Amino acid sequence: MKILIAGFQHETNTFAPTKAVYESFVQGGGFPALCRDEALLELEKVNIPIGGFITAALAEGHQLLPVIWAAASPSAHVTKDAFERIAGEITLAASSDTFDAIYLDLHGAMVCEHLADGEGELLARLREIVGSELPIVASLDLHANVTQRMLEAASGLVAFRTYPHVDMAETGARTMALLKRIFDGETLHLSSRRIPFLIPISAGSTFLEPAQSVYHGLSEHDQRSNGVCSFAAGFPAADFAECGPVVWGYGADRERLEADVARLADEIVTLEARWQVPFLTPKEAVAEAMRLANGENRPVVIADTQDNPGAGGDATTTGMLRALVEADAQDAALGLICDPAAAAKAHAVGEGARILLALGGEPSVGDAPLEAEFEVVRLSDGRCRFDGPMMHGNQVDLGPSAQLKVGGVAILVTSRKSQLLDRNLLRMVGIEPEVKKILVLKSSVHFRADFQPIAAAILIAKSPGPMAADPGELPWRYLEPGIRTRPMGEPFVPPDEASQSNLVGHSE
Repeated sequence: MKILIAGFQHETNTFAPTKAVYESFVQGGGFPALCRDEALLELEKVNIPIGGFITAALAEGHQLLPVIWAAASPSAHVTKDAFERIAGEITLAASSDTFDAIYLDLHGAMVCEHLADGEGELLARLREIVGSELPIVASLDLHANVTQRMLEAASGLVAFRTYPHVDMAETGARTMALLKRIFDGETLHLSSRRIPFLIPISAGSTFLEPAQSVYHGLSEHDQRSNGVCSFAAGFPAADFAECGPVVWGYGADRERLEADVARLADEIVTLEARWQVPFLTPKEAVAEAMRLANGENRPVVIADTQDNPGAGGDATTTGMLRALVEADAQDAALGLICDPAAAAKAHAVGEGARILLALGGEPSVGDAPLEAEFEVVRLSDGRCRFDGPMMHGNQVDLGPSAQLKVGGVAILVTSRKSQLLDRNLLRMVGIEPEVKKILVLKSSVHFRADFQPIAAAILIAKSPGPMAADPGELPWRYLEPGIRTRPMGEPFVPPDEASQSNLVGHSE
């Protein structure tokens, strides 16, 4: 085959404070920077889906036609300008060349200023160009909000099966295997089922139950139906009608496939109560961490989940930092706070200096900066390579960065945001995570891939931030009526209907 390949990834939190502009994709924000043409083939070295697809395709002797690959850190809506420029390059290539199939490396939860379903729109545009017969396949994130339009426009969609997403390259290879079956003329049927409740992202870790058993069982479903089955838990912060979990699969035996998809969906629904997550307040988390760390030779890790840059946070809130300082925590570290002005001041005064700063702060959630005197311990250009299992081999550039210290707390301060999912991010400013007693990480689950092996315990804190850990607390407007906004929660009623119901009740 001659296969057109491209990638366009964004996970959209419509409640977040900052939009994804074109420059966000150029920089990457913790993902590889935007690349075009033959430069895409260098992504084979990175644990991302297109890397695994490239390896599998080349191993089978297929020819690749690389176009563009772009991703940006999760945030609010993708701007119309950014979407049209990047999607336009992909559709132009599809219109201008000849090939036998298309592979796309997508996330699956993109919402744009002018489009509720970014991936569905891109797939539909491509389908319009190439016609109904040419295969179009795509890999998706485990947190994709899979829409009916996506399922109808694509020949095959394949999602990750691990969270942290350590199987990204493997998913690309599985997508290549599905494409081969389609191209070889095998008739594969599609079956899908929607799950009637939103799943908090912290509940989806495949290190924990029930996600561990559900995702582990997908390979058994594949074997029974001789197909490819996926479960996307959804990204529960994208306010549009089709936000939510979906189970789907492809198989040659329609009846067996439909039975397996129904069986998996029923299993997930039966486990609904177990998808709930307990959270600690910042003070509770720090107090418990200090208790657990006493006498330990490994760090206690606290996930600052509501300011997770991997879910739309900007890595600016200071709630957890304030709790550490007020508790006089020692041998603690926090990563990361994105504050370009603070990083610039640290570089201006140099290592060893002390400076007064108002660090961080996020007005959108009522979070104030932490005003204190900080020691500048170490400076860095912000460039490092990920060596942990998640996105292994990825090169990031977070701009001028520094280790600042206040009391017993070391802080990684950067000029650009990134989820704290790799130990090398801390090491680039001289923080050795293994020797700390407490580590606070702005992440929800991805940190577990590299940090769980060194952690004495892991706690989840609910400090104010743009990414609600409990999706039931978000001010939803556009969800499908009847879906439960949290496990075991009440069915969603659109605000206008709720207002009308209240008025009727009042009049009676």
